[in-house]
Amino acid sequence: MATKLEDVGVLMTSPMSSYLEQELNNRFKLFKLWESPSKTQFLDCYADSILAVVGDTKIGADAELIESLPHLRIVATYSVGLDKIDLDKCREKGIRVANTPDVLTDDVSDTAIGLALATLRKICACDGFVRSGLWKYGDFQLCSKFSGKSVGIIGLGRIGSAIAKRAEAFGCTIGYNSRSKKHNINYTYYSNVVDLAANCQILIVSCALTEETRHIVNRDVIGALGPKGILINIGRGALVDEPELISALLEDRLAGAGLDVFENEPVVPEALLGLDNVVLLSHVGSDTVETTKGMADLVVANLEACFLNKPLLTPVV
Repeated sequence: MATKLEDVGVLMTSPMSSYLEQELNNRFKLFKLWESPSKTQFLDCYADSILAVVGDTKIGADAELIESLPHLRIVATYSVGLDKIDLDKCREKGIRVANTPDVLTDDVSDTAIGLALATLRKICACDGFVRSGLWKYGDFQLCSKFSGKSVGIIGLGRIGSAIAKRAEAFGCTIGYNSRSKKHNINYTYYSNVVDLAANCQILIVSCALTEETRHIVNRDVIGALGPKGILINIGRGALVDEPELISALLEDRLAGAGLDVFENEPVVPEALLGLDNVVLLSHVGSDTVETTKGMADLVVANLEACFLNKPLLTPVV
């Protein structure tokens, strides 16, 4: 039976897009978890009213939250990643799950290439060199080119494939690792991440975060990438063993890194902040005006479909 949308209680877990917040507020009965001083007190008051949860890369829907919402029907995440949602618990309880794939593919892929260029060409350090007035005393250091390099991609899904296409335009050769070999592509497949790292100069992390992929980039992978290698991470922070990455950078066992994500966001290790061979972004891979609007519209559309008894646009569960 379809439900009147204005009667549907939707819980946002954290501040996201102001546009998304406005659209949810216009269509549904919106609850904002972060505005309550006590999560327990909030749920005691409103748990029975909430039929949907909208999460993101910061706070999704863990088993505890799902169990506390007896009438929950859908979790819609304002992201493509699902690592903040307990999918098994959702399946167990028959709760639908939707994400926002495709909409952010271009922006995240652009960010990966931008990080590679910025890291190899030391764009941020050179910007500081000019701003500090040092140029008048001599030229900036020589850097390394991006075009023609060998690029390894961990995870050749939508985003990984889009990164590969962009890198090809720079004359790069492409290798990849994924759960299985992809058909009808000319890239070199490596079943082992260490082998992939040993055969590329730039390693780009683009896979989903699961228990199997947590710290998929470890000491062995970093060692195989080597002292002339560059690591780019636009996936999730926990895909990389952060202490091992820092050690490799400090000990010159890795040439540099471009990072949009970190293990304990928004906390960034102090050791990374002083390194001029590292480019640091604040998890902004998909943060453009166009893409955030598209993601928000997709979240709303999935919620509307659920409560109007229509097929979800991008179902996961």
